[in-house]
This record gives sequence, C-alpha cells and structure tokens, in this order.
Amino acid sequence: MKLAFYAPMKSPDHPVPSGDRRMGRLLWQALELAGFEPELTSSLRSFDGRGDPALQKSIAEKGKEEADNLIAKWRENPVDAPKGWFTYHLYHKAPDWIGPTVCRALDIPYFVAEASHAPKRASGLWQLGYDAAASGIASARLVFHMTALDGACLRPLVSQPERLVFLPPFLDIEGFLQAAVPVDVETEIVKAGGKTGMTNLLAVAMMRSGDKMISYEQLGESLRRLKGGDWQLLVVGEGDQRARVEQALAPQGAQVAYLGPRPAEQLPAFYGFADLYVWPAHGEAYGMAFLEAQACGLPVVAGNIRGVPDVVKDGVTGILTPEGDKAAFAAAIGNLLQNPEERKRMGAAARDYVMAAHDLATAAALLKEHIGAAL
Repeated sequence: MKLAFYAPMKSPDHPVPSGDRRMGRLLWQALELAGFEPELTSSLRSFDGRGDPALQKSIAEKGKEEADNLIAKWRENPVDAPKGWFTYHLYHKAPDWIGPTVCRALDIPYFVAEASHAPKRASGLWQLGYDAAASGIASARLVFHMTALDGACLRPLVSQPERLVFLPPFLDIEGFLQAAVPVDVETEIVKAGGKTGMTNLLAVAMMRSGDKMISYEQLGESLRRLKGGDWQLLVVGEGDQRARVEQALAPQGAQVAYLGPRPAEQLPAFYGFADLYVWPAHGEAYGMAFLEAQACGLPVVAGNIRGVPDVVKDGVTGILTPEGDKAAFAAAIGNLLQNPEERKRMGAAARDYVMAAHDLATAAALLKEHIGAAL
C-alpha cells in the first residue's frame, strides 16, 4: 500500500548526514518492513533556523505550488495516488506546507511522526511556521510521538487520545551489529596518545557549536571533579569546533584520547571495548548514540533531559543525573568506575532493553498496527 513520505526538516536523500536524516531513513525502513510502499514525494526543505518571516512565506508559496502539482497529477492518475501521507519531523521551524493540503484535496489520511509543539512560539518570528505546524498536527489521523515530553506537549492539539501514539526511538540493531568490522581498538588508542590497561569512558559526538559544544563543556567540567583513578576518556568525533572541544577537555590532559571520526561500521568495536558511555546530552531530543551504546552492552551516564529517559532506564541500563548538574554527573561516573560488577549488570540489562523496546522490528509492528487500522 503506497504512502507518500515527506521530511520537511531534512529529506532522507539530503547529502549531509545527521541524526535527523538517519531517523528519517529508519522510519522509511520500518514502513517498508510493515508492508507499506513509501514514496518520497518532495525534497522541499522548509527549515528556517533564523526566524525570517519572509523566508517562511517564500517556502510556503513553494509548498503550495508543489501541493497543487501533486493534486493535479494524482487526480489525473488515481491509480498512482498514495493511500495516505506520512510526514516526519514537523514543528514550528519546519512546518509541512504540502501534506495537509494534498490530504484534504484527495481525502486521504495524514500521519505525522516526531512532531513537536511549543506554545511559546505562538507569536514572534516563527508565527507563520507555528500556525502551519499546529494546524497540520491537529489535522493528522495519527500523531506518533517519540518522547513522553513531546506527547504531553502535543496532547492539547490532538482531540482524541487514541490518535496520539508513542513510537519509541529505534535502531536497526541487527543491521548495525551485522555491518560491524573488526578494529584493533587498543592500537588506535595508543596511536591517539592514550594508554592500554585503563578503564575507558567513551563519548561519540560531532564537534559542532550549539548543544553538542555545551555537552562537551559540561563533560569537561564534570571530569575535573573526578579524583585520580586509572580511567581515560575516548572521544570519537570531529568537527569545526575541535579546538574548543580540546580546550574544554584540556584539564584532563593525557587522560583524553581523540580517535577522530569513525564510520558507522567501526562504532560497535569502540562501544564494545569501552567500559562506560558518558554524555550530558544538553538539548538532545533523545540521542541515537545512547541506543547504539546500549545495543553493544555498554552502560550509560547521561543527563536526565528531554527524551533521554525514553531511551535510557535510570538505575537499570545506566544512571541519569539532573540536567546541567556537573557534580552529580561526576559522582555517577565515579560510582560506576569503582563498581565493575554494577557496570556489567547494567550493560547486560541495556542490551536486553534496547533489543526488546527499540528495535526496527518493534517499530515496524507498531506502525503496521496503527496505520493499517487507520487505512
């Protein structure tokens, strides 16, 4: 059964990799596994990060033109028309100017995944996008939210509770692990100036400004509070803020090894080698790396922020600490550094939890059940 697929924030065929593009592609996989036939309907990017009403108006006009063309095309050839429309990642900075119009004209259901709603944007520079996103969400037959926080914020827009469905963030865990290639991690650590025989903390994140940089700074401030110990931090990632990251972690000196960017197929080797995954997660929607780490049996210390509690179970698969609390973050790391048996228990629980609750097949089954019923 054909479904139109659209991602106004970043199309799955966008050339620049990101977590957003990755989740869009995973949703595409899940829909296929559920038995649907997703068809990329548009690559129009509606994202406005600056708050430019003129830009939003221009994008809205392009969206209307695309919607009119699709309506005309599918009215002329109804056999080619989709049975429903699926939009991924819809919010005030990236509204869907196409899907709701097409769905109203063709009388087909509109489905949304990872929508968010922030009433504080009801007026101001993003008002045009806010109004469009809110209207689109309210018109959706089903709204799949990927965090409990998003669900609570969306509830005022969704008149019938059954239309709001929790879809936990997910990975193609089998594909991720099967694609893994062997890496001599110890040799790579030594080449990066690290040491062997240490307890290894791991962080995997791009080095860019904004939330990622703030997390690196919080991580550095937290690690400064650790007293002694035979630990080192392994950092996998690269970016234009490399110098600032090194500055933020400079007080740890030789206890930090920069391993550079690594392709996805090498990551399981690093997750599997490390003893503890550490990341404050400032501003993270939920964090795909947390799922990857846990799938490889690695326990987590993270900030208790936004959607992180939806992917890391506090006290079971890791430890969550209050947002921005560097002392608590350091204490959690210190406790687990001193307790290898607890790390082992949490790592095993993490693997079981992710396999059961956050796998591609689980997501596909949920999408099949709800979309199938709606259609």
